[in-house]
Amino acid sequence: MEKNLHDYETLLQTSHGAIICGDCLDVLSQRESDTVDLIMTSPPFGLVRQKDYGNVAAEDYLDWFRAFGAAFHRVLKDSGSLVIDIGGAWSKGQPTRSLYHFKLLIMLCEELDFHLAQDFYWWNPSRLPTPAEWVTVRRVRVKDAINTVWWLSKTPWPKASNKRVLQPYSPAMKILLKNGYRAKKRPSGHDISEKFGTDNGAAIPQLSALRVLTSLSRKWEAKRSSLAGGTKQGCLWDLTTPGTAALWARRPLCRLTKKRYEPHMSVASPLTPKGMER
Repeated sequence: MEKNLHDYETLLQTSHGAIICGDCLDVLSQRESDTVDLIMTSPPFGLVRQKDYGNVAAEDYLDWFRAFGAAFHRVLKDSGSLVIDIGGAWSKGQPTRSLYHFKLLIMLCEELDFHLAQDFYWWNPSRLPTPAEWVTVRRVRVKDAINTVWWLSKTPWPKASNKRVLQPYSPAMKILLKNGYRAKKRPSGHDISEKFGTDNGAAIPQLSALRVLTSLSRKWEAKRSSLAGGTKQGCLWDLTTPGTAALWARRPLCRLTKKRYEPHMSVASPLTPKGMER
């Protein structure tokens, strides 16, 4: 018997949206095509060691993820984005790295017609020194502390604006703006024009996923009691933790989880922290 959204457990319901517990593929199948603005997901990684929540091995990862990728592509708007936070893995029995997450990216782009809008890297210095055999016993590798974050889009032109993540000018830039800048060509060949000396009020950041996600997480903890929303147009799907993107996007929030762990997704422009502070 086919289910609809009302058949799934609702963990939280407000005027701005709902948190739903269910199989994400089943729930997505109830969603109309071209209706979602942003999906953010941190699926189980393709690790050598099995986790209690369930994860597939790196060699089986593409076959496992393909159905989710197709469902994501179907429900996204042409202006929508898919953001995947995924960690790397080691090869079994040797101190070399698996390429499974790079193969996933290629599959999503070449088979499922996604576009790579930009890649980010989440630096996590508190990660444990594993695998111990290579890092702490034989001492032939250093600690892995990076997750890759793929920002994918359905078309080459997803909705986004770096004006929403501007940061204060550095002291050096403030001095340059005060004293002026002589336009010239740099040794690298880049031709720096006079426009470089224009004061635009703030700088475009070298945006790292760590800065975005940490900022979002803190805002979620501070304001979890009020799900921001208001418009009924578009939908933000959150299948990961924390589900903060929708909190700031002024759109309904739908959050899905699974009793047997499957990819989670979440939703809003990946370029958001500063403009979200409304």
